[in-house]
Amino acid sequence: MTRSPYTRNTPIASVMDDPVFGASGRLILPVEDLYYDGSTLESLSLTWYNHMDPDKTVELANYLHDHAAAGETVFFDIYSDAEKAADPAKRDTGLFFFRGGAGAKTAIVNAGGGFAYVGAMHDSFPHALELSKLGYNAFALIYRPGAQTACEDLARAIAFLHENAERLQIDMRDYSLWGGSAGGRMAAWLGSYGTERFGEAAYPRPAAVIVNYTGLSEVTGYEPPTYSAVGTSDGIASYRTMERRIRAIQANGTDAMIEIFPGLPHGFGLGTGTAAEGWLDNAVAFWKRNMKSE
Repeated sequence: MTRSPYTRNTPIASVMDDPVFGASGRLILPVEDLYYDGSTLESLSLTWYNHMDPDKTVELANYLHDHAAAGETVFFDIYSDAEKAADPAKRDTGLFFFRGGAGAKTAIVNAGGGFAYVGAMHDSFPHALELSKLGYNAFALIYRPGAQTACEDLARAIAFLHENAERLQIDMRDYSLWGGSAGGRMAAWLGSYGTERFGEAAYPRPAAVIVNYTGLSEVTGYEPPTYSAVGTSDGIASYRTMERRIRAIQANGTDAMIEIFPGLPHGFGLGTGTAAEGWLDNAVAFWKRNMKSE
């Protein structure tokens, strides 16, 4: 692969405009630019998020660059040209691919952003990269803001990956849905209601959903196995609400667990250097114990 070009001092615009990404470079950071600040990768901040790691931001930008420069496809459209022409907002959607092993299990990761923007650089790209390092095929979804449109895009992404599993060399059996904040609601809703609720054909439900720092309280009785993580100082998502939801899922006879981290605020991402560090490994173990196929 080519030499990684980005450092902490690299301007954000230089990454988004890098020709190696083609048209997808503009989707690496939020299209809704009111929700991020900073001029360089080191100074990047995202609204409603905490504990951003500049070194991880640089690693992610270089990962995407290096794989794209090596001729690999790092971004997949989920809508056809005709669909995007009919609804231009669908141009701002797609899946960034963090490849694991050929034929390995698949995770779809959904960043939050209050359904106003997609905070992928902190809330889905890092998770997808770490999952790929563990050998899983991980996709980070860029979706249209708005609860309904976001869920429609996630349903389409699930359909796209099932329909293209052989071409992509991924295993969609026992796939998992991941999300933080608004992305956690998306994972929970698709897990409970299915793709058919959001305009697609009925596809298999996930083996597990990872629903982090979101104050969702509803329990339908159709929840898949559910893992959650949250901090006690989260001013947006109450850890008590989340704990009650997990207990209700357990009461229905479904595997569920929650990790509550003292003193952590909203949107801690991977939690590197915090009390939450290592939660992703626990979530992976939870997913694995709910897999039904080899």
